[in-house]
Amino acid sequence: MGAAPQPVQRGRIAGLRRRYEPHVETLRSSDTAKAAGLAGAMIANNVIALGSTVVFARLLTDYGSLAALVSYFLILSVAGQAIQVATAREGVLGHLGVGPELIQTLRRWTRSMALVTVVLSVISVLLRGPIASLVGVRHDPWAAAIGLPAGCLWLELSIFRGALQGVGDYRSVGLSLIFEQATRLVSGAALAAAGLGVTGAYLGTPISFIAMCTFCLLYLRRYAREHRAEVELPHPLPTPPTLWLHIRRAWAPIGGLIVIAVLQNIDLIAAKHRLHGVQMQSSYAATAVAAKVLIWVAMGASFYLVPEVSRRRAAGEETRAVLARALGIVAVCAVPVLLIFAFGAHPLLKAAFGSKRLEAQGSLLVLGLAFTVLACTYLAIQYMLALKRTWFLAFLAVVAVAEPVLLLQASRRPEGFAAVVLAVQAVAAVLAFLLALRHDGPRPATAVNPEPA
Repeated sequence: MGAAPQPVQRGRIAGLRRRYEPHVETLRSSDTAKAAGLAGAMIANNVIALGSTVVFARLLTDYGSLAALVSYFLILSVAGQAIQVATAREGVLGHLGVGPELIQTLRRWTRSMALVTVVLSVISVLLRGPIASLVGVRHDPWAAAIGLPAGCLWLELSIFRGALQGVGDYRSVGLSLIFEQATRLVSGAALAAAGLGVTGAYLGTPISFIAMCTFCLLYLRRYAREHRAEVELPHPLPTPPTLWLHIRRAWAPIGGLIVIAVLQNIDLIAAKHRLHGVQMQSSYAATAVAAKVLIWVAMGASFYLVPEVSRRRAAGEETRAVLARALGIVAVCAVPVLLIFAFGAHPLLKAAFGSKRLEAQGSLLVLGLAFTVLACTYLAIQYMLALKRTWFLAFLAVVAVAEPVLLLQASRRPEGFAAVVLAVQAVAAVLAFLLALRHDGPRPATAVNPEPA
């Protein structure tokens, strides 16, 4: 059978919206509380993540290998972040189904993801040696084999979290963020202490994803039971998209996040190849982790920037003031952080990572400046994505590809190595802001519903 005429589909969606309008108004009345709750969960998540860093830095002799493996995973994980946003947006609009229909959509997607996970797990195991060499963890090939399947599990968890956001269950999303980090810390530390070392510590990552997928699925099934008979439309809604179509629609955010992930994490992998000795590599990894704190501030600011820029764009209003305010948040936080890096590097790193991780302390301020600049670049990229621009990705991708090449030729001392990181981040920032502040011409306000951001 062919697709239903477009006016019929619009009528069905309009009927769904009218039925849910009272619920939407109720949700809007408590948006501030829900946003504050999610922000609190993110803070708790990051606090536990910092605790994990401190624990593993003291528990492992070769902490640099774990940091390189985590960086490898973070580059793989960017698709999940974009898919979570896309899933939440489509879920709110009812495009993935409502009640039991949503569970059916997720079940189909899970079967597809399970097949991909099995295939990539086999490939990752067979290629564990080359992957370990590429990441710089030649002595931990089985740990390197965890990366691809962990990335698949993260994508599945991101879909579940997006679905929970789509049905308005922000509390469960927040709890899953906290429990994920706690599960990773407890299971990884236990396995590392049991003698599995870096591989055991890294195994905590997929274990936490499996646990949180189960957690989110339980809450989604409860939602389906509670809303089983809530929607009674005379005709079904348009067929939900396949998982692959859903992923293809999110290609631009995925591309932007890949650029950021490479700029943020590739230095830790390059350091494993360029810096001499396990002690030096581990010291640089600890220093770099501490220097990246302002990236999280930028991510928090983007929660405000993206929807506000999208709203103003749809209304034909000026959007640059929103970017300026978000940058102001980063600047206010950067001043005390950089002062601490400048005058308190030794006591900070010693307290957090111990006296054996101080060889790279002289690079903390330079790295702090580099990742403060990257935080600004992150906001510029999110700003352009909110404006529906995509052509900028080609220019920034060149910088992202050039960074590992330049780092592999950099100084073998942490200070010189960090200087190259700062130079690359500065070039990326200048390019990003030249493209972001480019004027596209006025966008007239329109009375129709704006396209989703």
